[in-house]
Amino acid sequence: METIGKRIAEIRKQKGLTQEEVAESAKINLRTLQRIEKDETEPRGNSLKGICEALEINIEDLVDYGKTEDRTYLVYMHLSVMSSVFIPLGNIILPLILWLNKKDRIVSVSAQGKNIINFQIVWTVCFYILLFTFVFFKIMHLPFNSFLFVGLMVVVGIFNFLYPVYAAIRVSKGEVKNFWPAPIKFMK
Repeated sequence: METIGKRIAEIRKQKGLTQEEVAESAKINLRTLQRIEKDETEPRGNSLKGICEALEINIEDLVDYGKTEDRTYLVYMHLSVMSSVFIPLGNIILPLILWLNKKDRIVSVSAQGKNIINFQIVWTVCFYILLFTFVFFKIMHLPFNSFLFVGLMVVVGIFNFLYPVYAAIRVSKGEVKNFWPAPIKFMK
């Protein structure tokens, strides 16, 4: 993965600008720009803003630079959802821990982690509503088809157990996207 300094140098060269021109336009010291491009330091605050204005780019264009790419971690994050078989609410807790741990260090972890957690929260709420409805009907001795409820719960459970495997396989092949449906966005 390319660093911010190397990316700044690459863009500067593509635009045909010298370090002196960029430093003057960005209102920073030439030596500071040289250190940034050599990755001896990272641009912060006004320096970063000034460099981006001098190069006529958005700060967001440099955001992913410096992050590493680790598909294995993404695969583990997708498969961590299956922990709900052993740990109650593990399908939310373990991906949340993995997401919080590396969201700023690994490419795509932030977006995919949010997507996984959002889906798992919605899935868990729906599953427990279905479970409590089944229990309520059973306790109240109301007429209902218990095979339909149990069958629906089994199908939904199997989906949430097998879908992470599908997503993990796609991620391991390098097709990094948000594979989980995101019906409601809880996190920004």
